[in-house]
Amino acid sequence: MSLGSKQRIQNAPAFVLHSYPYRETSLLLETFSREHGRVALVARGARRPRSELRGLLMSFQPLALSWFGKHELRTLRHAEWQGGQPLLRGTALLCGFYLNELLLNLTVRDDPHERLFDYYQITLQHLARETDHAATLRCFEKHLLQELGYALLLEHEAGCGKPIDPAIQYRYVIERGAVPAEEAGTGGTVVRGKTLRDMAADDYRDSVSAQQSKQLMRTLLNHHLDGRLLHTRELIKDLLRT
Repeated sequence: MSLGSKQRIQNAPAFVLHSYPYRETSLLLETFSREHGRVALVARGARRPRSELRGLLMSFQPLALSWFGKHELRTLRHAEWQGGQPLLRGTALLCGFYLNELLLNLTVRDDPHERLFDYYQITLQHLARETDHAATLRCFEKHLLQELGYALLLEHEAGCGKPIDPAIQYRYVIERGAVPAEEAGTGGTVVRGKTLRDMAADDYRDSVSAQQSKQLMRTLLNHHLDGRLLHTRELIKDLLRT
């Protein structure tokens, strides 16, 4: 769909991923909408003391956004809080910023990912209500790569389709998959077959699976980030085993 066909959007479900001061009284917003993907908006006058938008354009809160404009930077016309999302606090808040940074770096503008939007919203709920934040992040990272077309191959060996054996060691090779360690040489990330099966089931209760999945996901994300740094990762690495 061309940008020109998106001149007026009404009440689109969306989240604010990041905001920047713009000129004297406005904000530039990076938003993630369900039906239109990542959209850049200017919220004119949002920083004025009497603006109806002041205090509304917060990250991690579900909004209905209306905007207009046919260029890459559109103009926000109206925003309405939808409610239902508990506030993130402490480590959960830092994890939320990590999710936002992943979306900012790995998605492109105007490329809808409705299932990813829904999973992002579910993940925010989990961060607010659960304590195993590391497992929540692993699940989101896996689903993010899947929705972007980089799905992990976790249930079958690369090339032959043989089911992953939880009892043996593998090397996970980027853009190829899991190869039995004795056949893979020195390439890839060493990981147990059980870890791969646990990742496929979104089960991170096993401590070795939790540690190896962290290492594997970090390697894969670094590959797709192509050298771009995630600042929130540095903030939370000493607070949470992510």
